[in-house]
Amino acid sequence: MSRIGKLPVKIPSGVTVNVRDQTLVVKGQKGELTRTVHPDMRVAVEQDTVVVRRPTESKLHRSLHGLTRTLVANMIDGVSKGYEKQLELVGVGYRAAKQGEDLVLTVGFSHPVRYAVPPGITIEVPEPTKVTVRGTNKEVVGQVTAEIRKVRPPEPYKGKGILYRGERIRRKAGKTGKTAGAVAK
Repeated sequence: MSRIGKLPVKIPSGVTVNVRDQTLVVKGQKGELTRTVHPDMRVAVEQDTVVVRRPTESKLHRSLHGLTRTLVANMIDGVSKGYEKQLELVGVGYRAAKQGEDLVLTVGFSHPVRYAVPPGITIEVPEPTKVTVRGTNKEVVGQVTAEIRKVRPPEPYKGKGILYRGERIRRKAGKTGKTAGAVAK
């Protein structure tokens, strides 16, 4: 049996979970999330926990069991605590700024790059070289962070680019010149 799937998900106070057919609606102080689960998975609310059950021991049902339970747990965490990812801009003149709802990145191109923030996501720029992405949906927060990072991914020679906070870039040695002792004939 799936070790993740069989664990019940505790519902914290202030969060309500409703299951109608295969649609799961989770409401909390940070917002509301809705998801349609796979038709074979059975999601039930029992007292103050959510339990996911599978119909058979087939490979498909075993794999969906743990996935569905994790998705439910992420939804509950998202509406109660929220999710956050941080980015750092490394490079001379690299900076970020908010203009209205858009994020404007100056990362070494001939023009600034504008990124339209999707609904349900908040982006903060506490310092010109730091960007914080917050939201209730873990998938969307990760996707937005990856799209921002994709504007100028970190490169291995000088280590410049947009990095996740705490990320280490494996550096490469650049080209070495001709040896000083060799004389061309």
